[in-house]
Amino acid sequence: MNFQRMEDLDLNEKRVLIREDLNVPMDGKKIINDTRIRMAVPTIKLALEKGAHVFVMSHLGRPKEGVSIHEQPSFSLAPVRDKLSELLRCDVRFETQYLNQAIEPNKSGITLLENARVNIGETSNDETLARNYARLCDIFIMDAFGTAHRAQASTHGVIKHSAKSCAGLLLSGELDALTRSLENPDMPVLAIIGGAKIDGKLGILETLAAKVDQLMVGGGIANTFLAAKGINIGNSIYEPSLIPLAKKLMSETNIPLPIDVATAKNFNPSEPRVIKSVKDIASDEMILDIGPETIKERIGTIAKMKTIIWNGPVGVFEFKNFSVGTEAIAKAIAQNTGFSIAGGGETISAIDTFEVTKDISYISTGGGAFLEYLEGSKLPSIAMLEERCLN
Repeated sequence: MNFQRMEDLDLNEKRVLIREDLNVPMDGKKIINDTRIRMAVPTIKLALEKGAHVFVMSHLGRPKEGVSIHEQPSFSLAPVRDKLSELLRCDVRFETQYLNQAIEPNKSGITLLENARVNIGETSNDETLARNYARLCDIFIMDAFGTAHRAQASTHGVIKHSAKSCAGLLLSGELDALTRSLENPDMPVLAIIGGAKIDGKLGILETLAAKVDQLMVGGGIANTFLAAKGINIGNSIYEPSLIPLAKKLMSETNIPLPIDVATAKNFNPSEPRVIKSVKDIASDEMILDIGPETIKERIGTIAKMKTIIWNGPVGVFEFKNFSVGTEAIAKAIAQNTGFSIAGGGETISAIDTFEVTKDISYISTGGGAFLEYLEGSKLPSIAMLEERCLN
């Protein structure tokens, strides 16, 4: 990929508008998890160090467009302003009225703009709104990988209409890590795709099947593959309509399936962990995790890999009795000395739960964007950054 990076530009005395993904989980006015804010800090700090006058914009949740933030205060970025001020240790001015008017830079810190999604035309990528954003800056910095798959006014249109556009540290880091794992990986390559449903990951499975040496499946996705092998999976969740696809992929790629599993008769955290060979699953049982022999086999496979791509747990890790498989996989990836990249909400939750964050080479901040990139989709914001770099 060919795009401008903020490190290479002169930002001194320039008005810089940075699009971050500050869409953090909230409980009222309290931030539950500030990870996304912390991930945005290096880009903002670098802009300040390079002498820029910094404006930051983001969305939060899904407010109604065209409705005043005063009528839907739970979507205000005001609590984010406070956290940014704490992390940056500088003044963060909060601006609620920033369209169709000139805004003076905050020379003692930065300016955070109120939730972009209350602006009419934001989600439809309205050109007038995008031009309005572009007028706020000399240079636009796209740093919100988590929204790069959406063609919206603050993520796509503004790139098109700004005098100059580039990628921030977080976005370029994401793209470098994804390129390293998918386009120019150290071999052999393993992809681990888990989670409950296969339908949202059809394209990912098909794309990765053509790129990796092994495609390891888990969770409800593995159940569909087991069913495709003619194995009785009892009451386990699976998607019968996708069995033909599972058969096709198994004929094209090395997809190791579980040889033993942990079962239960009810979907309940207090259910005991019953280990069964996949050949012995009863009709009233459901698969909730992989078993010890499968775990041993997968740990051995992971240890041999040079590149690992991970998305999705291999069991119901939220239930302690059925977290064993996902914990073992997470720790095996952490111990691998090659390059590993992980992404997706459940995956990041598992990484946090099993305390292996520092040992994963790269953890993606983008859920939907991460999945769409794995699928081979061209992300609109990235495509526009590349186009602007050429023009």
